[in-house]
Amino acid sequence: MHFSIPETEVRSDENGSTYVAYNIHVNGVLHCRVRYSQLLGLHEQIKKEYGNNVVPAFPPKKIFTLTPAEVDQRREQLEKYMQAVRQDPILGSSEMFNSFLRKAQQETQQIPTEEVQLEIYLSNGQKVKVNILTSDQTEDVLEAVASKLDLPDELVGYFSLFLVQERGDGGCTYVRKLQEFELPYVSITSLHSPDYRIVLRKSYWDTAYDCDVMDDRVGLNLLYAQTVSDIERGWILVNKEQHRQLKSLQEKGSKKEFIRLAQTLKYYGYIKFDPCITDFPEKGCHVIVGAGNNELNFHVKLPSDQMKEGSFKVTRMRCWRVTSSVPVANGTANPSSSSKCDVKLELAFEYLMSKDRLQWVTITSPQAIMMSICLQSMVDELMVKKSGGSIKKMQKKRVNGSFQRSDSQQAVKSPPLLDSPDPSREQVVKLSTKLSSVSLRGLSSSNSASDISGNDFHGNYAFEGIGDDDL
Repeated sequence: MHFSIPETEVRSDENGSTYVAYNIHVNGVLHCRVRYSQLLGLHEQIKKEYGNNVVPAFPPKKIFTLTPAEVDQRREQLEKYMQAVRQDPILGSSEMFNSFLRKAQQETQQIPTEEVQLEIYLSNGQKVKVNILTSDQTEDVLEAVASKLDLPDELVGYFSLFLVQERGDGGCTYVRKLQEFELPYVSITSLHSPDYRIVLRKSYWDTAYDCDVMDDRVGLNLLYAQTVSDIERGWILVNKEQHRQLKSLQEKGSKKEFIRLAQTLKYYGYIKFDPCITDFPEKGCHVIVGAGNNELNFHVKLPSDQMKEGSFKVTRMRCWRVTSSVPVANGTANPSSSSKCDVKLELAFEYLMSKDRLQWVTITSPQAIMMSICLQSMVDELMVKKSGGSIKKMQKKRVNGSFQRSDSQQAVKSPPLLDSPDPSREQVVKLSTKLSSVSLRGLSSSNSASDISGNDFHGNYAFEGIGDDDL
C-alpha cells in the first residue's frame, strides 16, 4: 500500500476555529483527514506500547502558528512518518495503527456506525448480501460472506475481498485487495460510483492449493465459478478443441475435471491488468501485464508495432519499489482534488537478466500498487512453502460479533455453459500462440513449473528488505 500526504486543507471545527488537516491518501485516493494532534496521539500510543527504539521520529510541536512553508515541511515529515510506520513489520500490522486508520476513515466520510446490508459479488456476478455494521473491518466482512456461503473456517484464508471497477466494455479492473486498515462499506460508499464493487476471489497463486479448496463443496463451487469467469473474459486462453472439452465437462457437471483441465491452460490463475506503459525492452512500449505462476508476464507492443511476449520470474527479482508523483501548481497540490489526486504510479523492479547483470524495469500504471501487492503475496507464499508451512489459517472467532449472522445460507449458483468462442477472441488466441514462441531478451518464455524450483530462490537476489511500501 502506498501511503502519502500530498496536500493539506484549512478546515473549521464545531466551534468555528480553523485548523490544518493533513489528507492521508492510499494509492492516490483520499483515505482520511487528520489533525496533527491526532497523529501525535497515535505516536504517543505506539511509543508507550513498543518503546522509543522502535518508533520512527515524529515532527516536534511548535509554539507559534506555522507559516505556509512550515506547514508544508510538517506535511512532508508526517508523510515520511506514516510510511515508516506502515513499512515496519510490527507497527504496520499492529491493531493500534490499523484501528486508528479505520476510525479516521469513518470520521472523514462522516458515516455513522449502524447496521447495513452490503453486496459482495462472486466472480460469476452473483450477489451475496450480508448484514454488517458500517464500522466492520475487512476481516469481519470476509467472515460474514463465508458464513453466508457456508464456507468452512479453515478455507476462509484462501480467499480475499477485492475492490473492482467495472468497465463500459464489459471488462473489469482490479483496483486493490481490501486491507485490514479499512472499512469495506465506507471504502465502497465513499467512491460515489456504481461502477465499483467488492468481489470475493481466491488469494493464493500455487495451484496445488486448489486441492484443499476443491475438497469442500462450497470451495469447489467458488473456484469453479471463478475459473469459468476467467475463461469467459479471456484471462485464460483456450483453443477450439480445449473449449469443446471444457463445455463437455460442464454439461456433465464435472466441476473438478473442468478445473483440472483449466489448470493445464495458459494463464490459469493469473490476474490481468489494463494496458499500460513499460521501458522494456524500449522506452514507451505499450504492454499488457499479467500476474501469476510466480511471475509478471508481458505482452509488449514495440514502437515498430512488433509484438513480443516474455516473463519476469519473481525469484529473479532482487527488489522492487513503487513511486508516485502528484502534479503541483505554485509549489502546492490542489486541495480541490482531495478526493482523488491525479497520481502517476510506477512499479520498478531490479531483475537478474543474466548471471552478473541486473537491470531495472519500470511499469507505469494506475494499477502499480496492485501489481506490487501481487508480487509480495507471491514472495510470502514461496517463503511459507519453503519453510514447510501452509497458507491455511483459521479465522478468529469474535465473541461479540458486530454483524448478525443469517440463519439462511446462500448457495453459489452454477455459471451457464461457456459461450461459443468469439471470432475476435479466437484471433487473439492465435496471435498469442504465435507470440509464445518469441522471447524478449533476458526473459524466459517457458511457463513450466520447473522454472520456479526452490533452487532459484536465493537470498542474494530476493527482496533485500524491499516490498510493497518501499518508496
